Amino acid sequence: MKHGGNIYKVAKRLDCKPSEIIDFSSNINSYHPSLQIEQTDEMTLKYSDNSYKKLKKVISKKYSIDSKEMVLFNGATTAIFELFRGLKSKDVTLYAPLYSEYETAAREVSKKIRKINRFKNLYKKPKKRSIVVFVNPSTPDGKFYDLNALFDMWEKQKCTVILDESFLEFEDLSSQRARLKENKRLYIIQSFTKFHACAGVRIGAVFSNKKNIKKLNVPRWNLSSFDVEFLTQRLSDKEFTVRAKEEHVQQKKKLFEILQSSGLFSKIYPSDANFFLVKSEVAEQIHTRLLEHKILTRQCENFDFLDKQHLRFALKEDTSLKALKKALDALS
Repeated sequence: MKHGGNIYKVAKRLDCKPSEIIDFSSNINSYHPSLQIEQTDEMTLKYSDNSYKKLKKVISKKYSIDSKEMVLFNGATTAIFELFRGLKSKDVTLYAPLYSEYETAAREVSKKIRKINRFKNLYKKPKKRSIVVFVNPSTPDGKFYDLNALFDMWEKQKCTVILDESFLEFEDLSSQRARLKENKRLYIIQSFTKFHACAGVRIGAVFSNKKNIKKLNVPRWNLSSFDVEFLTQRLSDKEFTVRAKEEHVQQKKKLFEILQSSGLFSKIYPSDANFFLVKSEVAEQIHTRLLEHKILTRQCENFDFLDKQHLRFALKEDTSLKALKKALDALS
């Protein structure tokens, strides 16, 4: 499995409906109150305002960033690919394991890729003037790193930094957005999918200084009117943020206790995100047996420096957690 959330393929294999799958592989916020958005003729028939001023104003306020320091794309993955196409350096250093699309995007434009095992060699120097990619909190283990020492090193090496902060909002963690004005070689990837529970709404952003933003190639109309309206409403909903963080704390505690009490895992990695990476000598069997209960986990052997003994469980609502506990108890 190269990405979480592939419930359609799994449902076909299990001969069931996708809605029957309890998807612990997808790390989308489990708190997702519905929004009532009226689909109007204007949304369908007319070209949208391709400056996206209203949405950018909301993003600017929420993330404390100038609207001229951002560019919006049809999803964070599209943002990643376009960013690599625009950056000149041929050398890329990936702090792995990380989201696989970074390597895919770098290879697509013939970058020379080096990998640093952040578990063992975090402070190994990248090549001078290379592009470095770091995800914080990380995936698939969810660790939040203090990046001050790394930024000092990257600055001395004159590296261009791509920092992915897509999982930052689940907990009270500090962003590096304040560095954008002083660091002319910093780009921050922001997915709105994860925390704001909208995998079907394809909007991602690149934050950087104004000069860098002007250089990026962006399609004229790359966001749908519906997507823009949804995200504008979601980001404007202060109650959502408060409730989502409260739910996150509760569900994270419950999931950890379920995993720990099962006795099936030799290691549960500390996490600052909405998922747990676990290790077990029988991880493959656990994954297979859980599928019998229509429960899908994220196998992690395709992540660099991990193997078949690793699985990832994302946070879910109470009904799904109870089903997971019952299934794991049956395996213990």
